[in-house]
Amino acid sequence: MLLPITLSAQNRDISYLSSGGKLNPLQAIMDVRHYTLLLDVDIDNKSINGFTEIEVLMSKPTDTLLFDLVHLLTVQKILVNNKAVVFTQLNDKIYITGSAAFSAGKQTVKIFYGGQPPIAVRPPWFGGFTFTKDRSGNPWVAINCQKEGARVYFPCKDHPSDEPNEGVDMFITVPETLVVAGPGLLQNVTTAKNKKTYHWKTNYTISGYTTVFNIGKYKVASDEYTTINGNKVPIQFYVLEEDFAEAAKIIELKKRDTRVLEKYFGEYPWVKEKIGIAEVPNPGMEHQTMITFQNKFVYTKIGGQEYSDNLFHEYAHEWFANKVTNKDWAHEWIQEGIATYAEALIHFELGGQEAYDRIITNHRLSTRSRKPMVLADEGISEDETYSGFNDIYSKGSFMMHSLRYIIGDEIFLPTLKKLATDPQYTYDNFVTTTDVEQLFSNASKQNLKPFFDFFTKTADLLDIVVKQTGYQKYTVKINNWFMDLPMDITTANGTEKKLIGKDGITINSATPPLIDAKGYYLKKVLMQY
Repeated sequence: MLLPITLSAQNRDISYLSSGGKLNPLQAIMDVRHYTLLLDVDIDNKSINGFTEIEVLMSKPTDTLLFDLVHLLTVQKILVNNKAVVFTQLNDKIYITGSAAFSAGKQTVKIFYGGQPPIAVRPPWFGGFTFTKDRSGNPWVAINCQKEGARVYFPCKDHPSDEPNEGVDMFITVPETLVVAGPGLLQNVTTAKNKKTYHWKTNYTISGYTTVFNIGKYKVASDEYTTINGNKVPIQFYVLEEDFAEAAKIIELKKRDTRVLEKYFGEYPWVKEKIGIAEVPNPGMEHQTMITFQNKFVYTKIGGQEYSDNLFHEYAHEWFANKVTNKDWAHEWIQEGIATYAEALIHFELGGQEAYDRIITNHRLSTRSRKPMVLADEGISEDETYSGFNDIYSKGSFMMHSLRYIIGDEIFLPTLKKLATDPQYTYDNFVTTTDVEQLFSNASKQNLKPFFDFFTKTADLLDIVVKQTGYQKYTVKINNWFMDLPMDITTANGTEKKLIGKDGITINSATPPLIDAKGYYLKKVLMQY
């Protein structure tokens, strides 16, 4: 067994790591088909040891195979198609060379490695491993790596544009008193030498940063859910033994939330596996079929019903993030913005229009508009998109609200569901902002590209000027006009929906007109008298 490696705090810094970015040409020719992880977790020494086997299809021959792995973990040996090969570990990457070029087609790469993985600084935002204890003193281990990527604990192609089409097998060994919660379905548990090995297997493609496991003194609360299409799916809550009394309420909330999400986004995406939840010591994450959850079992009330925004938001990601996946972190607003908008939809379901309006107003007021949501079409890292006052949550949600107003519920709602259900946007396929724009443009039979470009590629607000031009006469004009926009105009005669074009419109009113009073747009309004 590899001895634990002790490194200085400086050498253990991984704050510079960020998933995605420009795809290396050596990885662009690689299609990952399957991962097998076999790891022994030494909790006392905060270390892992084992191997990752990667099955890839190469589109053309290459003299070098390239994988990502954090420098804190040491590679011991590598086999390619069961033959030992030469490798170099440098700058969080593994360069593999053989005695001859690796041919096009299938290659099976088995990488043996171990050491102390990075420790999370502020999970889940600054990730790695969290080694802690529950209130009863039992070990509790969590992994988070959306920012840094799956390279924090296993060798992989760490880019959102490639997921293992044939899934993942995980064999995780822990002390026999503990339980491993993982993605997919639990195949079996074997016991040897005071340890247990949990074999988790996914039947679907899965993103790298959600390919994680959690360890704790868990007890499993189980139930079953019948989907909107009549499929029966197990519900499993991996809850700490000391919190087991809270499990039944969480499961009932999960059933209700599923019904709401299925109404708007279609059937639960992972019917061949499970609806899974794992209690963790940090705020939750959208880990596929095993979302994580921590809110100390404290709920708010909407329309008299209990609600957890942490539980619901991460669950909405089963549709948007896990099923509908961004091709590049440049388009992260799709998963975060629509999952945030899903919160507005359940507020409507539980509390009616007033509850919807209240949360949408909060999303509007939370939007800072300091940089565009989409910085480029590709080659953007998770750090670049996520940090620096990017509005992918609040503005992404509010953009859906604006779009809904422009094209109407009769087009917006079915099209949003199509985005979540049509095979060309789901599972093995990936999406970009252009894909979403074209879908809604085709459905509404109008060119919405100017709207999408304005909302996603600029940080601008609508610049609206209302000018009095005569007695009870006003003009309303959008200075940074980009397309004809419907707009609610409130006058002494009431509220009308007007279409404002390039030249603006003229309004007759005994009182100054009020523009977009309910707030369907991000805007600034200047009144000139």
